[in-house]
Amino acid sequence: MAEDRRGQRPSRGGSSAGRGGSAGGGSRGRGSRDDQPRGRGSREDQPRGKGGASRTGGYQGGGKAGAGKPGARTGGKPTGGGKPTGGKRPNTSAQRAFRPRAEERDRTDEQRVYDGPDLPEDITGAELDRGVRAQLKGLPEKLAARVARHLAAAGTFIDENPELAYQHALAARARASRIAVVREAAGEAAYAAGHYAEALAELRAAKRMNGATDYLPIMADCHRALGNPEQAIKLAKSPSVANFASEAKAEMTLVEAGARRDMGQLDAALRTLELAPLTSKSRSAWVVRLRYAYADTLEAAGRESDALAWFHRTHAIDSDELTDAAERADQLERRQS
Repeated sequence: MAEDRRGQRPSRGGSSAGRGGSAGGGSRGRGSRDDQPRGRGSREDQPRGKGGASRTGGYQGGGKAGAGKPGARTGGKPTGGGKPTGGKRPNTSAQRAFRPRAEERDRTDEQRVYDGPDLPEDITGAELDRGVRAQLKGLPEKLAARVARHLAAAGTFIDENPELAYQHALAARARASRIAVVREAAGEAAYAAGHYAEALAELRAAKRMNGATDYLPIMADCHRALGNPEQAIKLAKSPSVANFASEAKAEMTLVEAGARRDMGQLDAALRTLELAPLTSKSRSAWVVRLRYAYADTLEAAGRESDALAWFHRTHAIDSDELTDAAERADQLERRQS
């Protein structure tokens, strides 16, 4: 079952594809008490392509052989003085050509992925960050423009309709699978849609291509969602994490603490969070989420008085109401009264 932990899951906003309109997003929404891996879809593996969007991309090939009907019969009497054929039509090679072969039927699904969903007319690709567009310059002009539009569409829909965003990212990947930023966008959209195995594969591919480590928190959270908390902790201990910016470090701390909780190690989860800058004067979303996770873990450990204090400290800086810290504090106060 997919549990809601929107106050703890990694933000998608730190990587290059996440800036300027590709498949990145901001920080997550309101938190809840369950510190478990979650996505915007179900945690269990599900078949791809859940969305119902139509696919009408500009590529016109790949259809079944012979779009029309086979030639019509000429009537009840044979022409040319021949004998009737007993109502049976000759099985000519021309007629057999209209029967799609198995491999042609297989190509149809691939073609739908290639075509992708409809592209809104107001999405031009200019919405992308300049650095993202630069990575597409090695493609032919028309192909680059199409890939850019699908990437921009993925970024547009990733919060309101992550499955649709994922289908746009797949269309971009089908056209430009050797470009790191495309694989990154596919990975981030897959993660948002709850396709954790696919997200992990795409982000691994992007990392092989460009050596970037920005994806590590999301990759670690994918391991959690797939039931591999040990692998998540292993990534959290990567040497490159020490060089992360404050927000990225916080993301990895959240994942590591969550993985410890997955393994029933509440004390270790608390120690992990206590090493983070919980008392930072910043009111940034990552500080809000760290404090919320700490309060939530304190409550899970049975330290309700401490949890109440930290829910209040979370609410004090949560001006955007990213979490339900105020509600959680109110519940604890009623329980203790």
